[in-house]
Amino acid sequence: MAYRWEWDVFLRDTGGGQSYLEWMLSAWGWTLSVAACAWVVALAFGSVIGTVRTLPSRGWVLAGNAWVELFRNIPLLVQIFLWYHVVPALVPPMREAPSFLLVVFALGFFTSARVAEQVRAGIQSLPGGQRMAGLAVGLTLAQTYRYVILPMAFRIIVPPLTSEAMNIIKNSSVAFAVSIAELTLFALQAQEETSRGIEVYLAVTGLYMLSAFAVNRVMAGIERRVRVPGYVGGGR
Repeated sequence: MAYRWEWDVFLRDTGGGQSYLEWMLSAWGWTLSVAACAWVVALAFGSVIGTVRTLPSRGWVLAGNAWVELFRNIPLLVQIFLWYHVVPALVPPMREAPSFLLVVFALGFFTSARVAEQVRAGIQSLPGGQRMAGLAVGLTLAQTYRYVILPMAFRIIVPPLTSEAMNIIKNSSVAFAVSIAELTLFALQAQEETSRGIEVYLAVTGLYMLSAFAVNRVMAGIERRVRVPGYVGGGR
């Protein structure tokens, strides 16, 4: 017996004054908001941590390594629960923090460890002579990183950063665990209420794919604009 599709399920009223389509689009907005804010956190912290791991200072390197190992070796869902249940208990001011902010920090710090690895690899792929040349012309180490090393390194790592940006869209689905009204939570609840799980999950899957594809295209455009002509890699 052929399956009877009922795509009009999205036009049904949820009982709360909106249709399931409107609810799904609102959930999509929450998914994109979580992912975008977490990406800002990941890029900021990951860039700093990745950079300090290449400094000629054992202390900074050890600190950067500790950050990376801490956040990449604990499952993301566990980190979500730690931020939601443990951090507010240990840090009283965080008790008033909204779930959205806690999820953003958890997902952002988790992804920052992966971004830090990409930044470190990008810096270390550059010829060592670039750092020496910067220092030789009178730049400080900080100026050498700012004006010579980092601009080149970030151009090199755009492709792997694309994968991380797409992953953060998918990983945002863990926000359902702390009742953020994003796409996965919508799918779970809508399927229970309508018993049309196939239509609901296919629609949600399509929105995740569309989001990831859009990120891919944006990052591909950035890659084309910042590509270094003729660069094929270096090394120390």
